[in-house]
Amino acid sequence: MVINLSRPASITPKAFRHDVNGLRAWSVLAVVFYHFGIPGFGGGFVGVDVFFVISGFLMTAIIINGLELGKFSLWAFYLARARRIIPALIVLCAVLLIIGWLWLPTADYRVLAANAVTALTFVSNLKFWREAGYFDIASHENWLLHTWSLSLEWQFYILLPLGCILIWRWFGRRGVKFALIAAGVLSLALSFYASPRLPGSAFYLLPTRAWEMLAGSLVWWLTRQHSMPQQLARVLEFIGFILMALSVTLFDSSRPWPGVYAMVPVMGAMLVLIANRQQSIFTSNIIARQIGASSYSIYLWHWPLVVALTYASKQYHHGWIVAGIILSVLLGKASLLLVENPARKVLASVSPGKQNWVLGAAVMCTVLLAVGARYQQLENRINPAIEMAMTPKLNNASRMQDCLLTPGEGSESPKCSYGEGELTAIVLGDSHAGMVASVIADVAPGSVIEMDYASCPTVLDFKRREDINDDCKTFNDTAIQLLNHEYKNKLVFIANRSSLALLGQNEKDAFFNIPMGYFDTPNDRPNPNLNKQFTAQLIKTMCAIENSQRVFLVRPIPEMAMDVPNTMARALMFGNPARDISISLKEYQQRQKVIWDAQDVAAMQCGVKILDPLPYLCHSGRCWGNQGGQPLYSDDNHLSEFGSQLLIPMFRQAFEPEEYTELTKSPGNG
Repeated sequence: MVINLSRPASITPKAFRHDVNGLRAWSVLAVVFYHFGIPGFGGGFVGVDVFFVISGFLMTAIIINGLELGKFSLWAFYLARARRIIPALIVLCAVLLIIGWLWLPTADYRVLAANAVTALTFVSNLKFWREAGYFDIASHENWLLHTWSLSLEWQFYILLPLGCILIWRWFGRRGVKFALIAAGVLSLALSFYASPRLPGSAFYLLPTRAWEMLAGSLVWWLTRQHSMPQQLARVLEFIGFILMALSVTLFDSSRPWPGVYAMVPVMGAMLVLIANRQQSIFTSNIIARQIGASSYSIYLWHWPLVVALTYASKQYHHGWIVAGIILSVLLGKASLLLVENPARKVLASVSPGKQNWVLGAAVMCTVLLAVGARYQQLENRINPAIEMAMTPKLNNASRMQDCLLTPGEGSESPKCSYGEGELTAIVLGDSHAGMVASVIADVAPGSVIEMDYASCPTVLDFKRREDINDDCKTFNDTAIQLLNHEYKNKLVFIANRSSLALLGQNEKDAFFNIPMGYFDTPNDRPNPNLNKQFTAQLIKTMCAIENSQRVFLVRPIPEMAMDVPNTMARALMFGNPARDISISLKEYQQRQKVIWDAQDVAAMQCGVKILDPLPYLCHSGRCWGNQGGQPLYSDDNHLSEFGSQLLIPMFRQAFEPEEYTELTKSPGNG
């Protein structure tokens, strides 16, 4: 076997596979229709899973054929992948950065620039894993979200040939086959385990996705030297397409993914590849041939168009959706003819050394452009009113990223401290506690400690969806113990978005109207029993805090059900006035009634005190999301620094000299 850096003889599958090309076409169409919201394509995201199967099939063929011939060059393999992927990706990122410079507010432009860097270095799946989930509403405003799959595939391309080379050297062909099967089984088992428990990790990371690509590897091993009767091939192909069609039409984003459900489209793709029908009406028709050839570029360009419709609030407008789909195909075809094919042809005609320099320089220049964009500070680049509307995205008063625990980070709070001097108060709850911690510190006579866990209201025995080892429950147990011992004479401010636990999101998200919490078993919809349990446990929790008169329960902050800065800014970006955003007091009271009633009983039975933000945020029968052209919120439910400052008079009450002295006395020292 020879492994070198020189360009070897071409090692590719022996003949063009129309079934592979056709599968690409159907896969990219499923993804495009899903992202544009076409009815009946609620599971269209499975197209990416089919792409992974195809990648595993093709890459295994190239690597093993090369190893058998003794002509496999690791670096040439990487260069071939780079010629295929990088040029079109560079053009996409460069175009978006140029358009963004002319149009996007600084907050959005910085995110785009940072994501361009991670896309071009093929680590965007790792970045997005640490941020919003793929199906979250916030992800629909990420211009380069779709590059997560390219990053994951590139990571697979790096590891697969290395593993095959090492195992081939020691154990030969049979060793490689066994290793790939074993790795696939382990990855599948990990995917089954992680998908319901660690959905973000399972979705974005290679260890839980590798089995899909290795399923393609298995197909290649099974079919490389065997053929089958045409009648059986027709049946298998038909079953394969039925499985994929059922996945597209019956699955949706509420299912843990990939996990067990992903086996359905993966099996479907495997059966189509096993059938190996080169004259099939499904994969060899003119539409499938054309779409399949430009599938990569269509995939690249369709998602920014989806985001553009979201920015314009046209994502549900039928005419714009049709235009977006047509433009995706046209841009994909243009990218194929003007970027993909010419780049591959030119690069393949020069030496590997020159290819390295050209591709490396192109990537580096685009990365430097993105880095410069990320840190630019040019004033008046766009309309100042747009920048003012987006200020909360840049100046978030809380240190959420450092202080807020999220699933997978354990249950021990970092206990972020604000202010100086003797510790005077504890701020406890979920992200809404972090939202007001700095404001409380502004009025406190000493320092303040923040302890919070995302989407985890301060209620004993409460369990959070997507949690690990009941970390939310453990966090609350520990917090109450700390309040009764280490912090027994300190004021306590408890702020939560408890409506999320009982009613789910009120913005259209993956958990729209699906409660985020439970006590016994998860709930698919709001229900009276969950409300009853929550009320009883909230009262139990408040009464469990010793000297509970020092506890201040903050009434729920109004939720706007739309991202306030984004809504205001995007109206201005499209030449419209920034409209006022608000909800009626009636809407607020309907959503928060159970929580208000539970807080009232806790105040009566346990002696905790209530702080009501409504007089500071609501007037004229409505609760407002903006004031004088400035957003009061940093998203749809978290107050901005400007909005939080409006609550200073409310929190100052707790630190009035006489009341503060009385509340912080030990019960036995009265």
